[in-house]
Amino acid sequence: MYNVRITKHALKDIENLPKGYARLISQHIDGLAANPRPPNSKRLKGDKDYSLRVGVYRILYDIDDPSKIVTIYRVRHRREVYR
Repeated sequence: MYNVRITKHALKDIENLPKGYARLISQHIDGLAANPRPPNSKRLKGDKDYSLRVGVYRILYDIDDPSKIVTIYRVRHRREVYR
């Protein structure tokens, strides 16, 4: 089981989402504690970071396997998240 940490930027991103998506994204974030590499996640090129697709939104996160920590650092719309 991994510990999930959410940065201030990600919390602010989640607060600004429509309520339906915020609820759905929080369920996916909870799921990352049990499985940090779900089948629909993608590893980002050149980084050790991952992206998880939730509708038109993306959850960007980092996995620290030795410490068993998943750090969520951005939750944005797909056209804005990779900038």
